[in-house]
Amino acid sequence: MTLKLLIVDDSTVIRNRIARLCQDMRLPCLEIVGLAGDGRQALALAEQFRPQLVTMDLTMPQMDGDECISRIVARLPETRILVVSALSDKATALKAIKKGAQGFLRKPFSDEQLVESLLELIR
Repeated sequence: MTLKLLIVDDSTVIRNRIARLCQDMRLPCLEIVGLAGDGRQALALAEQFRPQLVTMDLTMPQMDGDECISRIVARLPETRILVVSALSDKATALKAIKKGAQGFLRKPFSDEQLVESLLELIR
């Protein structure tokens, strides 16, 4: 079974790194359906492609990650969200989890940490 993945981060470098890692680590269970640079793009792509998994940055222009998480969860409650953020305090992580995210990965992250976090969401 292939799961659709939407990658959301205002950094092109991070978006491309996550996409490359998913391909390089040969996660055949993931199909990248979109790369979004802000929350508004992410919401539009989520509604269009209905991904099962989303990696979500929190600090972005147009619409921040917290608001985007809330909106995606309201429209697509089955979507699992992994927050990938440099904001690493416990309060930030708990806020994202309360809004509907299922996981939290702190930047900077290793390749192994990202893959393990994605696999944890799939299980």
